[in-house]
Amino acid sequence: MRQTVTQHDMKMNLSYHYKSSAKPKTVLYIRASSTEQPVDVQCAFAKDAGFAIDQIVESSEFGSPTSALDANDAARHLLGVLRDGDVLVVRWLDRLGRNYDEIAQHLRLLLQRGVTVKTIIGKVTFEARSQGQAELTVQEALLAFMSAMAEAQAYTLKEAQASGIARAKARNPAAYKGRKPSYSYHNVEQIQLMAANGVGINEIARRLGLSKFLVSRINKNIAAAFDALERWGMNTQPPRIDDRSA
Repeated sequence: MRQTVTQHDMKMNLSYHYKSSAKPKTVLYIRASSTEQPVDVQCAFAKDAGFAIDQIVESSEFGSPTSALDANDAARHLLGVLRDGDVLVVRWLDRLGRNYDEIAQHLRLLLQRGVTVKTIIGKVTFEARSQGQAELTVQEALLAFMSAMAEAQAYTLKEAQASGIARAKARNPAAYKGRKPSYSYHNVEQIQLMAANGVGINEIARRLGLSKFLVSRINKNIAAAFDALERWGMNTQPPRIDDRSA
């Protein structure tokens, strides 16, 4: 039976249920966001490419260009699922990072842990246990080439997106507002207050019923959070009880 690790309500928190087993499994790692293809389409691509998937790990984010693979929640969840002898299937190497150094670092870490990595595009395989120095040399060269290509493609995509956004803003500055905030003015105030009082991000997220990733992002840039609310006309402060007339 295939096991699915999914992202609820399009929030960035991951949940999974793992049942330990000595039998190696094939895990499909997919990314869910407004710019990616739907999850079911990504799964279909893997199936059409001939992969028999035992488990799916879905995430909005894999890491940051400056962090180690196990330094963020999404990556820790994935590493918690994978075991020595497993196979990780990704659409392309850009799923493993956002630049050459990060992709190479993450891929080498997976291989060192005994996880073979395969790509849907091109059906390239990076064996966890390569045979001989010659094969290792070829694999390193292939890794360098593919990682550089993945980084270049990601950079080109970001440039195209930025250019499109700039053109849209130039045509109609009021039309492009970005993604609608999933939080309220009061949420931002609460996050700011609780963080100032030493309450941890996880506890704030629990109390407010928000994703801890969202809470962390808001806390890191309160001004940007208020700006987003203003663009969507959601910046009205709710009346307080003591402000109402008797």
